[in-house]
Amino acid sequence: MLEKTPDTSLRDTVHPFDRATQVIAVDGGWRGEASADYFAFVGPFGGATAATMLRAIMMQPESLGDPLSVTVNFCAPVGGGGFDLATRLIKATRSTQHWMVELQQNGEVAAFMTAVFAARRASWSHQPATMPDAPPFDQVKPLPTSVIAPWAQQYQFRFVEGSTNYSTAQKDIPASAYSRMWLSDALPRPIDFLSLLSMSDSFFARIFHVLGKIVPIGTVSMTTVFHADSADLAAENTTMVLGVANANIFHKSFSDQTGELWSPNGRLLATTSQAVYFKA
Repeated sequence: MLEKTPDTSLRDTVHPFDRATQVIAVDGGWRGEASADYFAFVGPFGGATAATMLRAIMMQPESLGDPLSVTVNFCAPVGGGGFDLATRLIKATRSTQHWMVELQQNGEVAAFMTAVFAARRASWSHQPATMPDAPPFDQVKPLPTSVIAPWAQQYQFRFVEGSTNYSTAQKDIPASAYSRMWLSDALPRPIDFLSLLSMSDSFFARIFHVLGKIVPIGTVSMTTVFHADSADLAAENTTMVLGVANANIFHKSFSDQTGELWSPNGRLLATTSQAVYFKA
């Protein structure tokens, strides 16, 4: 975890993702800044913004346990420059903490997050879900990202199924919304809660795959549930995940989006769902 007051002299030794999601303690709250390295088409990549908000909770002295579930709602576009984060512990029990984070920029609320932290205890465990088949990471070619938005250049996308194939013309028959890919940071970084949350938003919008072209979209709400604690993630000791994404419906300007993030060992690390606005 980063120090609360980062040392800018270490800029070249800190991973780009950690620079982009760092927070600084300011007047009883936290201060973050949108990173040009993680910009999308009209603002910062939502996954990095969500990770920054989660980091603010993890930095709180009274924060206990590990993230269990996170929901972030994007109410307005986040722009370049700095923003303020106000965290609040809503309720604490013996096993869980319930948090809220509000992101304000230029005096306006742009996003808010609710998060549940939990102190997991040993119990009966069972994983009915099975990891989808995929060749090893190194045997799948990465997607060229040089012409994609800056945020996508911070990742390696290695599609096993449902690769991107966009044009200016819409497909006559809608294609599948399903895709399966290996995903890692372009500069390898151990998978943790912050990167899992960001990667939950890294799946290209399902409507891009279905229509075969890029249209205006925006994530309205995203929920991610973590199925591992920090000890589990340390045991996995991986810098990559297998990501699976799909959608069930596109209707009247909104769609859903579902996703799974798997470790190479076949452990389900996180599941995610979104409500997505589109214009098409």
